Amino acid sequence: MPDARGMTGVDFDSPHSARIWNYWLGGTDNFPVDRAVGDEILELLPDVATLARASRGFLERAVTFLASAGVRQFLDIGTGLPTANNTHQVAQAVAPSSRVVYVDNDPLVLVHARTLLTGTVEGATAYVEADLRDPARILTEATHTLDFSQPVAVTLMGILHHVTDTSEAHSILATLLAAVPPGSYLALSHATNVIHGAASDEVVRQWNEVGGEPLVLRSPGEIEAFCTGLDILPPGVVSVSRWRPTGETPPEVDEFGVVARKH
Repeated sequence: MPDARGMTGVDFDSPHSARIWNYWLGGTDNFPVDRAVGDEILELLPDVATLARASRGFLERAVTFLASAGVRQFLDIGTGLPTANNTHQVAQAVAPSSRVVYVDNDPLVLVHARTLLTGTVEGATAYVEADLRDPARILTEATHTLDFSQPVAVTLMGILHHVTDTSEAHSILATLLAAVPPGSYLALSHATNVIHGAASDEVVRQWNEVGGEPLVLRSPGEIEAFCTGLDILPPGVVSVSRWRPTGETPPEVDEFGVVARKH
């Protein structure tokens, strides 16, 4: 496991969403401050750990679908800390030639990604340290690995809700989607309060007081609006646990997901 001690640019005193998420998933790449905030949120909404696992499952199913549909290039923005079944592992299990670019703005994520996120010989795996709010830089760096004349799957898992200005969020998506050709896809998940209502609202209120990176909840309609001009695949904008699940119908969680195709 990479050692974060001695790293520059890592804030050990403020909680970070990627590290809290890692804690909820049972990982060890987090600090006491992350675990403290994670526990506070679990007290308010115990289902948040289920949400974290459901979101990871959505990523796996969506990437499996996209790779099976012939997509061979993935731009994963908001990578988070590596766990099991990362995007390149899922995609390259279907098609070893898949090329994946990971993007995150956390130095701790960066050191882990460079160490752990290595792909197949046939494909490629690269990492870009950049912020979602700078899509032009992301695209410029990604061209070193991805061919933007061919379809690309842009994945935004649990990150767009950190762009609290909705106009800015639409602008970011417009820039990213303008850079990819027809036949490309958008896969995203976003926090809501549809299932747990006031409990989810309270989690966000406390998160925004201590979490460092503000978060906003949006309705399924607002999430669908991010896909304007795209063809939304069935079953539409749904709880991530309900997007093409395997086995029995799982309980819904307050994270909704969608996969859409650029025509």
